[in-house]
Amino acid sequence: MLYYKELTGKILGALVEVHERLGPGHYEKTYQKASAHEFTLRGISFREQLPVRIKYKDIIAKELKLDFLVEDKVIVELKAKKEINNIEKAQMLAYLKATGKKVGLLVNFGKRRIQIKRFVL
Repeated sequence: MLYYKELTGKILGALVEVHERLGPGHYEKTYQKASAHEFTLRGISFREQLPVRIKYKDIIAKELKLDFLVEDKVIVELKAKKEINNIEKAQMLAYLKATGKKVGLLVNFGKRRIQIKRFVL
């Protein structure tokens, strides 16, 4: 089963548009601002820089921030790197576990072609 197929299609369409217009070579924050604008233009509901608490027993071990939580369903993390590595992949899995969300999209704007990795828990 492909969770949130229609929603992730809309998200990916917006992110591809951003990449086509800006291309590689910008800072991650540039892509984040452009992506937020594109989501707004397309009527995609989202929250930015949403705090996520990583819990360990009875403490909060770390607080991180999601780039986007789209329609309270899909986590979207943006990168602007030469390659996505295992650290970014592990981070996405940690976000999914900490939030209880099922689907995450890890997106890398740092190459000539946009890189997108879909995660499902």
